[in-house]
Amino acid sequence: MRQRVRIMVPLLAAGMLAVGCTGGGSTPAPQGSGAASAPAADQANPNDLPRNETLYTSGTQWGPPANFNPLREWDSATGTKGLVYETLFHFDPNAGKLTPWLAQSGSWTDDTTYEVKIRPGVKWSDGQPFTAKDVAFTFGLGKMETIPYHQLWEWLKDVQAVDDQTVKFTFSTANYQEWDFNLYNRAIVPEHLWSKLSEEDVLNGVNENPVGTGAYKFSSHDQDRAVLRRRDDWWGKTALNMEPKPKYIVDVATPSNEVSMGLLLQKGLDLSNNFLPGVANLVKGNFGLTTFYKDPPYMLSANTAWLVPNTTKKPMDDVAFRKALATSVDVKKIVEGVYGNLVKAASPSGLLPQWDQFVDQGVVSQSGFSFDKAKAKQMLAAAGYKDTNGDGLVENKDGSKLSLSLIVPSGWTDWMEAARSIAASGKEAGIDITPDFPDYNALVEKRGKGDFDLVINNERQLSNTPFTYYQYLFQLPVQKVQNTVNFGRYENKKAWDLVHDLDKVKTDDIEGMKAAVSKLEKIHLDELPVIPLWYNGLWAQSSTSTWKNWPSSAQGAPKFAPAMWRNWLEMGGFEALTQLQPAAS
Repeated sequence: MRQRVRIMVPLLAAGMLAVGCTGGGSTPAPQGSGAASAPAADQANPNDLPRNETLYTSGTQWGPPANFNPLREWDSATGTKGLVYETLFHFDPNAGKLTPWLAQSGSWTDDTTYEVKIRPGVKWSDGQPFTAKDVAFTFGLGKMETIPYHQLWEWLKDVQAVDDQTVKFTFSTANYQEWDFNLYNRAIVPEHLWSKLSEEDVLNGVNENPVGTGAYKFSSHDQDRAVLRRRDDWWGKTALNMEPKPKYIVDVATPSNEVSMGLLLQKGLDLSNNFLPGVANLVKGNFGLTTFYKDPPYMLSANTAWLVPNTTKKPMDDVAFRKALATSVDVKKIVEGVYGNLVKAASPSGLLPQWDQFVDQGVVSQSGFSFDKAKAKQMLAAAGYKDTNGDGLVENKDGSKLSLSLIVPSGWTDWMEAARSIAASGKEAGIDITPDFPDYNALVEKRGKGDFDLVINNERQLSNTPFTYYQYLFQLPVQKVQNTVNFGRYENKKAWDLVHDLDKVKTDDIEGMKAAVSKLEKIHLDELPVIPLWYNGLWAQSSTSTWKNWPSSAQGAPKFAPAMWRNWLEMGGFEALTQLQPAAS
């Protein structure tokens, strides 16, 4: 069984992707060269580290670390962004607010100007001072077409270091929702080193000797692990009054979930961010393992899994058919039978539980859907899909055979079982669905080109704003190849205009956001370009043998996200490391 990891894809290459790594159904990281080397001068022998000072993690890397390039958020070594390189802000999902990090503060000085005050006294790991020029330089790299946040420059007119501590961003229009996302997602790189690189090296370079402002430096890496060592001179010890407790972090590339499970039980892993089926039995047993919740769903929610119909093909181009299809899916059976209640059924809106305040319950009540086999049959008949040959399966409106294929990657066993369940409940309602399990790379090609009928996808992660969710659903124009958004190729200009309207609502205007989101919810539920199924968990199983005080729902426990997934270190993963305590103390 494959480990469950979701690799980040370039966020703004095809529009902003909110995402980190995650969940049920996941992608292994690209294989690196596999050559053992030490990117940092202060090497640490990975076989000779003091156990009580070392945190062993897994769940993000599938193979040898591919690179240490923070601009390549989708395949860089675990911790490249978040532990070695840092961002201007972090985002606290619990408080729903940005937390100043490399930035001491940031504010809109007028409708199209944002000013950042840089935290004084920060140094790069090579001893050079961190200044506003590094921030201006990093965002300026986005002018290169190959850079993931290149689209930012469609509305960012200029960025300049006014002085060593001040950066001024000037926009042609203020997209407040996207901008907050960028503030905690863009890793800042040192101008004194990166200005010497070619455009090819900026994006595709391995960056073998990374120099960051973060609390850790890479010490060594090998075929199956990367070792990070804590910096004693990290600026945050004094400026933030916090310090991650492990002196060493060893991220292990486990080849399977079984291996990860074995390492956890043998106390060779402290934190597994893998999907581990049956973990409920371990948490309730005497194995020294803990999860965020003691009871179902055990995990925090990380992203929404959708059933995505290809709306360019018949009958998926018919909203009446899409609604009947949604009504035919028995999600409860998937949640209980496939996942053993490790996930939660999604609301019809699909908005994550952390975004509950933005769910318009009136819209959901009026336009939502739920599983009802008899109703699905009635809906199909009313829409003109009838069983004309008596085989129990409906035909297309013109009488031609209706047979659909549902693709998920081979090896993603939870999604494969979910696909079988969807096919079974669909056939009971009269829809002929056949599960198909192509190789992951083949699936990505089919999905991107629109060469599919149905696909399960969970490309969007929790973020600071539901804007990222609706951007995935409605982004236009549809490209020849859709890499990160709108795989169903649904076209609705009104909806896309409303996404832009939401983007222009200030992030502290909660009522304005609710009003904008309500309109998008209405279109989504009336049209169903994607069908929300379940919320994938923020898979996190922790051992208490070496480290304690893991995040949990228990009173007095830390509430940060216990995750090393890419882009989650800026959403509580790093802060969780600062709350750990040696188990022996």
